[in-house]
Amino acid sequence: MARDSNDTTPLTARAELIAWFAEGEKPRDRFAIGTEHEKIPFYRDDRSPVPYEGERGIRALLDGLARETGWEPILDRGHVIGLAADEGGAISIEPGGQFELSGAALPDVHATAAELATHLAATKRAADPLGIGFLTLGMSPKWRRDETPVMPKSRYRIMAGYMPKVGSLGLDMMLRTATVQVNLDFASEADMVRKMRASLALQPVATALFANSPFTDGRPNGFLSRRSEIWRDTDADRTGMLPFAFDAGFGYEAYVDWLLDMPMYFVKRGDTYHDVSGASFRDLMAGKLPQLPGEYATVSDWANHASTAFPEVRLKRFLEMRGADVGDPGMIAAQAAFWTGLLYDESALDAALDLVKGWSAASREAARATAPRLGLATPVANTTLGAVAAEALAIARTGLRARARRDGEGRDEAVHLQPLEAIVAAGRTRADDLLADYEGRWGACVRPAFSECVF
Repeated sequence: MARDSNDTTPLTARAELIAWFAEGEKPRDRFAIGTEHEKIPFYRDDRSPVPYEGERGIRALLDGLARETGWEPILDRGHVIGLAADEGGAISIEPGGQFELSGAALPDVHATAAELATHLAATKRAADPLGIGFLTLGMSPKWRRDETPVMPKSRYRIMAGYMPKVGSLGLDMMLRTATVQVNLDFASEADMVRKMRASLALQPVATALFANSPFTDGRPNGFLSRRSEIWRDTDADRTGMLPFAFDAGFGYEAYVDWLLDMPMYFVKRGDTYHDVSGASFRDLMAGKLPQLPGEYATVSDWANHASTAFPEVRLKRFLEMRGADVGDPGMIAAQAAFWTGLLYDESALDAALDLVKGWSAASREAARATAPRLGLATPVANTTLGAVAAEALAIARTGLRARARRDGEGRDEAVHLQPLEAIVAAGRTRADDLLADYEGRWGACVRPAFSECVF
């Protein structure tokens, strides 16, 4: 999230919290695609991490990118922590310096790919004079957690203090992982529910298809997607597969109640982040928050609280797909194509729901737990995620062809699924190939990743 909300309209009733989500509904002809990706920076000369300060640090990189793009700086206590564009895109920095593009809401996957290419070109122009490169991996492969710089962002300091109280790997998530996320719209509460259920059930498929984080601390870590596994021991109160989303009657109200049960991190007043970690949003609404007595909830507080939930699919005023490791540009566009094809065509969405309708809650949870290690070989409901992925890709391809959004060469959006179709055809993820390289031509060393796995 590039910039925290700043709407001071008071919230006095639970119904207003529910209405906040409903206000995200859009007519189908206004559906858009928003793609976010993180990338881990490093110094090309010695493969070391990039700190915030210094002539060649993250601050200097942001300053250079501001000159390249004309985007406005986002400040936190005098520190530049991101950039914002008038047309809706933004750059932010994650806790360990991961450089994130939060893309604008765009009409099709072709536009997403073009936006990404423009961003990467501008970033390269700003980064090259500083000797900075970026990894296409879902986790930093070499540096220990204590070797990773920490960015000067107030909300991250609060999260870093709270994370070790609720899980053993939250700091690894914050400092050492990188993801790609796709944000998609819904037309109504019923449409949101259908899309939430289909995408939640299929999120382990995305984890397997995009698995790309097999190295930690300079060696194989035993997983294909260590990034995904880390989320399983981060904070059980705000992560997971949301089994209640499959209950009869699920909708905005049930999600609001889940958020109200989820402990808070912070309350922002002006430019100050107040640490209220572990507190109840209900107490803030009642003006009884122990850390800030007499303060009452605002729309900003609710939007910020919703942004600190981290389930596999997150509901805000759109749906956010969260199960994938970042990859190269083709894989980033493929993530957008995969979910757009499945969720934005009604026939495709029907088929996706039919694909997973027989899965029990236990099956979904087992697939989520196993996919980070076994990838496409993960068993689920008498089949494997690899077999499900093949069917899901066929459905997505049909959905994208039905949309008939063509690029300048006359190709529809299904062209962006090709990297995923190659993975399914080979039965091997990017992580499988990287592990083979490590054992083979890399000579049991991750150093080549800093030249081969880069943007």
